Amino acid sequence: MKWISLVLITLLCLLQYRLWFGKNSIPDYWQMQQETQQMREQNANLAQRNSLLKADIEDLKIGMDAIEERARNELGMIKEGETFYRILPPEQQP
Repeated sequence: MKWISLVLITLLCLLQYRLWFGKNSIPDYWQMQQETQQMREQNANLAQRNSLLKADIEDLKIGMDAIEERARNELGMIKEGETFYRILPPEQQP
């Protein structure tokens, strides 16, 4: 009877060791949970960016206002008869 108890206790200790320190252990599970959460957040950010890009594409397909706005902001273009003013920030003195 003493040997059976000793074998069962040893087996329990080995299983506990594997549960906490072995491959696919509880800390591994926690780490995978954390990585999964980070990927979900990253996917949400990318989905939001994709929806903004889709809206931008639709805007470019539909109207000339979006094209004109991009030409002004990105290329610095102005319409005929307009005057362009550039306001520079004051120089910073040390």
